[in-house]
Amino acid sequence: MAEQTEKIGDETEVSSTELAVVLGVTARRVQQMAQDGTLQTVRKGRFLLADSVQRYIKFLSFEPVDEEDKKLEKARRVADATIKTSKATVAKLEAEELKGSMHRAEDVAAMTEDLVYTIRGALNALPGRLAVDVAATATPAEAAEVIRKEVHKVMRELAGYHYDPQKYEERVRQRRDWAERDMDGE
Repeated sequence: MAEQTEKIGDETEVSSTELAVVLGVTARRVQQMAQDGTLQTVRKGRFLLADSVQRYIKFLSFEPVDEEDKKLEKARRVADATIKTSKATVAKLEAEELKGSMHRAEDVAAMTEDLVYTIRGALNALPGRLAVDVAATATPAEAAEVIRKEVHKVMRELAGYHYDPQKYEERVRQRRDWAERDMDGE
C-alpha cells in the first residue's frame, strides 16, 4: 500500500505542535516566538512552514551587529546570571531561617530587646522586694547581705533565661505573615 505524501511548498501550513516537532522545540516555545515576533502566524495557531523555518534559522544565527550590541548582550547575560544566583541565595537563606539555623538581624535584635526588658523588670523590682528587709537591718553589713542575697536570686532567675526555638519560630511566622499581608494590600 503506497503512502500518499503531501509535497511541501511555500504555502504549506502547519500547526504550532507540528512546527515544534520540525524545529526541535516545544509547542509553548513556538507560541512564545510568535508572541515575540520571531515567527509569524498566518492565522491563529497556524504557520507557514518554510517561512517559519527560515525565520528560526535567522533567529538562531543572530549575531550582535556591533561592539555596543555585544557589550549589551554580555551585560544582559551577566545580569541574568546574577539574578539567578541572588534568587538561589535568598531561597537558601530562607530555608536556613525556617530551619532555625540562621536568624535575621531584626529577629536577634527583637529577642535581645526581650532579654533587656526581662533584666530591666527584675532590676526595677529590687527596691520593692528589698525595702522592708533592708529597713529592718541594724547595720550596714546586714543591709549589704540582704541586698547581695536578692541580687544573687535575680541573677539565678536571669541565668534561667534561654533561647527558645519555638518563640523564634513563632516570631518568624508572624513576620512572614505580616509581609504577605503587606504584599496583598499593595
